[in-house]
Amino acid sequence: MSDTKQQKALFLQSQKGQFAVGLNSIPKPGKDEVLIQVHSAALNPVDYKVQEHGIFVEKYPAVLGEDIAGIVEEVGEGVRNFVKGDKVFTHGQFSNDHSAFQQFTLGVADFTAKIPGNLGYNEAATIPLAFDTASTGLYNDNKYGLGLTPPWVKNGIGMYSASPIVILGGASAVGSYAIQLARISGFGPLIVTASPTHEAYLKSLGATHVFDRHLSATALKAEVDKFTGGHLKYVYDAISLPQTQQIGWSLLSPKGRLVLTLPPSVKEDEGKGRTAIRTFGSPHAEENKQLCKGSWAILSEWLEAGTIEPIRYEVLPNGLEGIIEGLDRLKKGQVSGKKLVAHPQDTK
Repeated sequence: MSDTKQQKALFLQSQKGQFAVGLNSIPKPGKDEVLIQVHSAALNPVDYKVQEHGIFVEKYPAVLGEDIAGIVEEVGEGVRNFVKGDKVFTHGQFSNDHSAFQQFTLGVADFTAKIPGNLGYNEAATIPLAFDTASTGLYNDNKYGLGLTPPWVKNGIGMYSASPIVILGGASAVGSYAIQLARISGFGPLIVTASPTHEAYLKSLGATHVFDRHLSATALKAEVDKFTGGHLKYVYDAISLPQTQQIGWSLLSPKGRLVLTLPPSVKEDEGKGRTAIRTFGSPHAEENKQLCKGSWAILSEWLEAGTIEPIRYEVLPNGLEGIIEGLDRLKKGQVSGKKLVAHPQDTK
């Protein structure tokens, strides 16, 4: 495939600018990379935040999107575990050759996995960013997580049995994968907050108790204390707005730790030794590479066995064009308990 070949891509045309479909050249895979024909690309809140706040991206026009599923078209030097024709999913990054919102993109082999026969492209596209954010928040042991022992290492499964954990925002994509990982790690009681409509689904993923996300901090603490005896070391706040951070903070025991997906708004001051940790879900960050190599090496196996289940999704119409409206719905808070997925190959 020559470098001059063109493909359709969705560009953010300028910092804080508008999106438009245009042409991008099809990249060549470098060392330890694969070229993927993108069949499904999932949307994440970070994508509209890049547009809204002008963050994370330095060069424009920019192609966004981190959740990718498709077929291997070509393998780069050093790639041993993939061949042309393999169905795969991968965690992209904010560079125009490695992003999701286009018809062909590059994947880094270490953070690419085969799609097992029991799943399709849409399901696989719901996994990368949300799963990696959940896993780094729980298991990264330097600055991005709680430093717990991951369940994919020797004796890691079930290691935290009889330890309680609370996950705020259980029906979010990150929350749904955090529930599943906490279940595999053995946590219990595994308490989550969500809309009551999601209760049965979240219990199927591993939650033991689901409380209405609209409960006041005081009412929630009273409920949580019944099951934890007032001893709670770990809260994962998958929403991380100032009000949920405050709730998470109030639930923790002294020396407890709160994982956040956004910058902390709580102050570490009250002499209780509680800490707030902002996680960062990119496997491409140096601090996450070793951890994420381990999880990506086992992901296919876990998905095939049903140990991890992809989350629910809705397919957007009109290929890449449909992403623009999808991001607007995300920004307006109109998406709950599912991922939005686009099909770049369907672009007119």
